[in-house]
Amino acid sequence: MKKQRLISIGIHLTPYQDFINNLVTLSSQGSSYTCFANVHMLVECHKDPGFAKIVNNADMVAPDGMPLTWGLQLIHGVKQDRVTGMDALPHLLATAEEKDIPVYFYGGTDDMLRKTKSYIRQYHPQLQLAGMYSPPFRKLTAEEDQEVVDAINASGAKFVFVALGCPKQEKWMASMKGRINACMIGIGGALPVMIGMQSRAPEWMQKVSMEWLYRFMQEPKRLFKRYLVTNSTFMWLMLKAWIQKGRGRMLYPAQEAV
Repeated sequence: MKKQRLISIGIHLTPYQDFINNLVTLSSQGSSYTCFANVHMLVECHKDPGFAKIVNNADMVAPDGMPLTWGLQLIHGVKQDRVTGMDALPHLLATAEEKDIPVYFYGGTDDMLRKTKSYIRQYHPQLQLAGMYSPPFRKLTAEEDQEVVDAINASGAKFVFVALGCPKQEKWMASMKGRINACMIGIGGALPVMIGMQSRAPEWMQKVSMEWLYRFMQEPKRLFKRYLVTNSTFMWLMLKAWIQKGRGRMLYPAQEAV
């Protein structure tokens, strides 16, 4: 598998189905973590080198946002499938059910996890649900932290779906690399969409990179500042990269094997 750097993050280049297959393989190989990268994550990485290191050290980084796939093609001439958490999550649950891979959900509210359990009972009745945990809205003590690690490892989970939101979930997964013996996957807002607590943008909005606008209309107060600053910053960074490309000065390295 190869990865291509775009602005501040290295994105793995692989067809969607191969990405799913790679996650299944990782689930049998011990501790790992996977990030679904979008514009917000890319800009956060640009602003924070420490967070960029966390994302770039992930075992896999998928291009969740359509602007990232466009960016790969514009700057590097790379055609890459969009690999979204919203598509991958239900696909992975179906695969886990078929292959008897135990799963665990970490994050989200108690109500969200109750709805998740009901969803699984209805749509994936044979899935091995190893456990669920909604952490408190505070930093866990060292003892509580170790209890979480022990509980997840004792559950036998091979997929741990982490729903804490960016950048919290990526930082948590990185801190658990080598401690939790499972394939950790940061699913962010994919979980509430899958279980029906939120709706997803129509397909035409997804294809023209306007899914962010649909999310903004659902939560304008929470997302106004993020989208205003983040989207503007991304457009500026892409413009600089495009100008540098036109001048024959590549800001970012070519593909690298991983």
